[in-house]
Amino acid sequence: MDLTSTYMGMKLRSPLVPSASPLTRELDQLKRAEDAGAGAVVLPSVFEEQLRRESEDLNLALDQATEVSAEATSYFPDLGEFRVGAEDYLDLIRSAKEALSIPVIASLNGASPGGWTDYARQIESAGADALELNIYYIPTDPELTADQVEQVYLDILQSVKSAVRIPVAVKLSPFFTNMARMAKKLDEAGADALVLFNRFYQPDIDLEQLEIEHSILLSTPQARRLPLRWIAILRDRVRASLAATSGIHTAYDALKMVMAGADVTMLCSVLLRKGMEQLRVIEREMVQWLEQHEYESLDQARGSLSQAKVADPGAFERAQYMKILCTYQVA
Repeated sequence: MDLTSTYMGMKLRSPLVPSASPLTRELDQLKRAEDAGAGAVVLPSVFEEQLRRESEDLNLALDQATEVSAEATSYFPDLGEFRVGAEDYLDLIRSAKEALSIPVIASLNGASPGGWTDYARQIESAGADALELNIYYIPTDPELTADQVEQVYLDILQSVKSAVRIPVAVKLSPFFTNMARMAKKLDEAGADALVLFNRFYQPDIDLEQLEIEHSILLSTPQARRLPLRWIAILRDRVRASLAATSGIHTAYDALKMVMAGADVTMLCSVLLRKGMEQLRVIEREMVQWLEQHEYESLDQARGSLSQAKVADPGAFERAQYMKILCTYQVA
């Protein structure tokens, strides 16, 4: 069965792509992903705050060094001390490119144009095949307008696109006044892919310690319904590739996303629970389903149940909501 997929112009052997997670920061795990059939890998994010802090620490040390005698060369800061993560990340890209034959996608996580541009160039120079901008932006200022919030995303994308030649994806949240309009604006601004969606981690309260509590809740298959809806709506309406992420745990989840219109399906929680080897299981079950239903390739199924292709396009909009409420039976 031909599972070949195209993402941001890159030919992938499979639509199954491990997304940014603790697993993808280890070279041996990346090798396991390739061996299990991954079409590409997304490295874990390097954070805007991390890059800013390292730059500030280095500048501070250099400023302090200017206050001592020129002969005191031993005082000059050892740049190795400042490899908190940024330089290590570039090393991971180089190592991954050397060890793998599948595309390696780097990831930058932040919320402002800031210093992304220079580091994006370094990521490109290190050999990354593409770059994912994981824009984790939660506006809390009640004076900010919807246009101002959207402009943050556009400014980040445009600044990075102007600095690199490799494809650039934008991973975004669904929290826009008009998600379809925002997708179109990012597409027009040059996004090579849209990754739907960024799953914001929500704080909780520890009633015993009376403190804000932070913990990671892995996704469940039900989480796939939100990206599935918007991928189905956006299929053939934007030039950018579409990547589905969140709630993809089984072959059936992946197949549904592809039929809605996804070019690739990104997996995280299921791999954290079961390991990279689960990719092989998911691929095998995808092939079995496609063969049983007489498909010759995955491309034959791709987008076949997008909003533009289904008999009832309203099922992805308000009509679906009305039908569910009117037909639900109370036990």
